[in-house]
Amino acid sequence: MTTYTTRANRRNNWYGYLFISPMMLGFLCFLAGPILYAFALSFTDYSLLHPASFVGLDNYAQLMGKDPLFWKTVGNTLYFSAGLIPLNLLLALSLALMLNQKLPGTGLFRTAIFTPVVTSIVVWAIVWKYVFATDAGLLNQILGYFGIQGPAWLYDTALVMPVVIVVSVLKKVGMNMVIFLAALQDVPSMYYEAATIDGASKWRQFHSITLPMIAPSIFLTLIITLIGSLKVFSQIIVMTEGGPGTSTYVLVYYIYQLAYKVFDIGYASAVAFILFFLVLVLTLVQWMLRKRWVHHEQ
Repeated sequence: MTTYTTRANRRNNWYGYLFISPMMLGFLCFLAGPILYAFALSFTDYSLLHPASFVGLDNYAQLMGKDPLFWKTVGNTLYFSAGLIPLNLLLALSLALMLNQKLPGTGLFRTAIFTPVVTSIVVWAIVWKYVFATDAGLLNQILGYFGIQGPAWLYDTALVMPVVIVVSVLKKVGMNMVIFLAALQDVPSMYYEAATIDGASKWRQFHSITLPMIAPSIFLTLIITLIGSLKVFSQIIVMTEGGPGTSTYVLVYYIYQLAYKVFDIGYASAVAFILFFLVLVLTLVQWMLRKRWVHHEQ
């Protein structure tokens, strides 16, 4: 390699670094830097009312053994995820299978389902809060026409979390539906033709052809939906504010309360990193288990 070629490659490398420098600076200043700073704060007793003091692992020890509200929020968060993920994926896949049939009005129906995805989550939550209102809510008024006394949806500890789950599913199901629909349209039709000739039923075709072929898309939507469900916040603060009582306290809402209501920044940072590790662990578990059921990775 000549000296000229070496210099040209070095110059091209510097041009590359120059072009990516805005992205790298933004990443360091607005993402990596704040994350590291928050991690450092999690080892301090820091409030807006007094300077920070190093306390080591005291915040994490308090979380694990002396804060029952923390474990309540963890349970609520996992409850929300366990309800939202299967309901979202099953509904999205069912809608995608229906829309893949190319029936009349498919385009309009697809648009109607996807529209909530691009709607502001705050506006969406406000609308559904009025739908589920106890006295003047649309749902209870409809039930009243049939002589049914509607419950206090958002003030009943047994009903409020399922209500939030349903509202969240309807908001996000359109995105997963589009992903599934694209995956279904990518399955070669010759597989179905061969299966039909062999006498395979529709269910057999779905189980043996469709599911294995779209498994990578199912895995993708599973990971995205899992991470999103663990970070739920807007629906909670708009519809329930964590209530009634602490029945809808989730981890992000608890972090918000600690940081912006109590001003306990150090403790809130510790909770935030527990959430980070929870997301990381559950994602890694899904990643390791994927080889057991995702056999068609591209």
